[in-house]
Amino acid sequence: MSDKSNLQNPLLDEVLAHYERGLEAERLSKRTNPIELVLVRTQELLSRYLPPPPAVIFDVGGGSGIYACWLAQLGYKVHLIDAVPLHVEQARSASQLQPDYLLASAEVGDARQLNQANNSVDAVLLFGPLYHLIERSDRIAALREADRVLKSGGLVFAVACSRFASLLDGLFRGWLDDPEFVEIAHQDLLEGQHRNPSNHPAYFTTAFFHHPDELKAEVEEAGLSCEKLLAIESPVLLRDGDFP
Repeated sequence: MSDKSNLQNPLLDEVLAHYERGLEAERLSKRTNPIELVLVRTQELLSRYLPPPPAVIFDVGGGSGIYACWLAQLGYKVHLIDAVPLHVEQARSASQLQPDYLLASAEVGDARQLNQANNSVDAVLLFGPLYHLIERSDRIAALREADRVLKSGGLVFAVACSRFASLLDGLFRGWLDDPEFVEIAHQDLLEGQHRNPSNHPAYFTTAFFHHPDELKAEVEEAGLSCEKLLAIESPVLLRDGDFP
């Protein structure tokens, strides 16, 4: 277990407010084609690279449990943490709906300070922390924590939002006609720091958008080896899908 001092919730107030609206579980589970393709693509990649069950998986920033519960059904022992209390409640409820495949645990937690012993899990999923930890030092800390809890030979699956997400989304949706969105997209391209000062419901919330080379550099600085960079979404999905 990490011996770091206690940290505040890593999510900014506007990010917590965004997710406490309770829309994330609906977004990930609705059966519109682009979102379904993203879900299936992610599941396919996990199935390709994960060790076989009953390996131990730590789903860090696991949201409402859509991947954790699916993995539990496959026979994995899955621990989930998330910084949003509502998400943890939703994950526990989803777990109870599959009593033969319960999650091993679901708790409120911080990606930068994992409540897990050294060398104790076979794989770590980071499907949200790297874009909601807007400071590079915090992202490095989260990656180092993932490395700490991994067994020898374990794997980290880390998801990042593309530096070009706002530009592509704006082109497909016509949002580049909105000067407010143009400023958002411009800032994203310059620094990767995505901000939505008016809290426009369609323009996502505070986040960091990576360039691929930047993501690789952070992974390696944390002491991990970047084995592969793989695409999950593409401009094709933006035609009808949600903000990346």
